[in-house]
Amino acid sequence: MLQYIFKLPNWLLIKFSGKKLIEIGKRALHPPYQLLLKLNENAAVDYDSITPEEFRSAFSQDIVPKKLPKDITWKDHEIGVDGGSIKIREYQPPVVEDKSPALVYFHGGGWVIGDVDSHHELTANLSKKLGVKVFSVDYRLSPEYKFPVPLNDCNSAFNWILNNAKELGIDSERVSVGGDSAGGNLSACLCLLRKSESSPMPKSQLLIYPVTNLSSMETGSYQDCEEGFYLSKKSMEWFREHYLNSTEERTNPLCSPLLAENLTDHPPAVITTAGFDPLRDEGYEYSEKLKEFGVSVSYIEYPGYIHGFASMGFIPGTDEALNELCAELLRHI
Repeated sequence: MLQYIFKLPNWLLIKFSGKKLIEIGKRALHPPYQLLLKLNENAAVDYDSITPEEFRSAFSQDIVPKKLPKDITWKDHEIGVDGGSIKIREYQPPVVEDKSPALVYFHGGGWVIGDVDSHHELTANLSKKLGVKVFSVDYRLSPEYKFPVPLNDCNSAFNWILNNAKELGIDSERVSVGGDSAGGNLSACLCLLRKSESSPMPKSQLLIYPVTNLSSMETGSYQDCEEGFYLSKKSMEWFREHYLNSTEERTNPLCSPLLAENLTDHPPAVITTAGFDPLRDEGYEYSEKLKEFGVSVSYIEYPGYIHGFASMGFIPGTDEALNELCAELLRHI
């Protein structure tokens, strides 16, 4: 039902929201998001009292029924990691050549919520649009497993995929990484980690509204979008508190890649941000810093969108945005 409501004329969506068109500077909020935010007003999270378990339960119940692309198949792998095991979900498009490129994907959710199921539709869509296998990693979550466990899980998954490339039917030299929000952070940090280890690097990186700086929440976009646009400053403070072990870790480049001193020889990056997102400015700043070190970067801002848009396939415009991002990534894989 919702997907049909959001396809109504923009003027009607704005009227249903009970407000004038929301604008910040030269950016105007995409009307379907304005109505979506209105509909979710009563679902605000109390970050002073909510527990990770309660948040996970509410998040899983809030997920819109998934509309998967046709002809995409998937299967799960269980791999051993330090102190336990994790799941990797492999997606296969209808036609894929042997020794083809692949994308290893890390889901968002502030390192605390989300899993391969919450991002099932998005990762399946990426596999379909890219025409390559996508491997979605169910890394362990904080606060039960704080930094660096989620990052190490992602690195272990990447190594497992490279080591089993022949059996998986992919080219070990053409494996890219990607993720949204916290998953974008893990993707960027994985590149830093592997560079420091002199390990094989990803072919490219897809960073969708990534977290790049946990040391500061004082950018212009944090001020513009402090609250009211799905992701808030208070929610980011809550996620940060549950992910990190100490305030000192906020400046660790493996938590805040924007603070890295050297990004030389990092893989080509496709970075996207949303105009009405506290993370907008740090995503842009990271794209500029990569360029300073000679890294090829495609940067795209969707000025009227909000944080999380890539997972909102029911909103008009999402599919076109994903098409554009995939077209850019295909230039590098």
